[in-house]
Amino acid sequence: MTPLPVPVRDVRVRVRMNACCGPFALVVADFEPPGADGALEVVSAVSERRLPAEFLPALREGLLEGLGEVTAAVLITDGAFHEVDSSELGYRIAGREGGRAALVGAGLLPPREADALRWATWPGRPRPGRKRNRP
Repeated sequence: MTPLPVPVRDVRVRVRMNACCGPFALVVADFEPPGADGALEVVSAVSERRLPAEFLPALREGLLEGLGEVTAAVLITDGAFHEVDSSELGYRIAGREGGRAALVGAGLLPPREADALRWATWPGRPRPGRKRNRP
């Protein structure tokens, strides 16, 4: 396992389907290099009213998937849910996108990988690549 080399703060993921009711999730997190044990740590500093604990296991699963072989300490600094539209699926997607965003932000993935992250933003996020017509 590779530790996250540098902090990536203020990663925001807002999963929202536009066409109909669907998974909704909102998570803001700070990613830091892992602690002494080197394992993934996820700590929520958000009240239960803003982000119910029932969604944290799905968020953790998504983070594990998104980070792949990289370990990190993740502090959830904000979040939100919708009583009807929030589900484990939405938080799993949010975790996966947040983990991938942290990898791009830390330089472990190329900047072009940011184009595939539909719902994630972070300070310094690369702008979507322009397609140029070349002969």
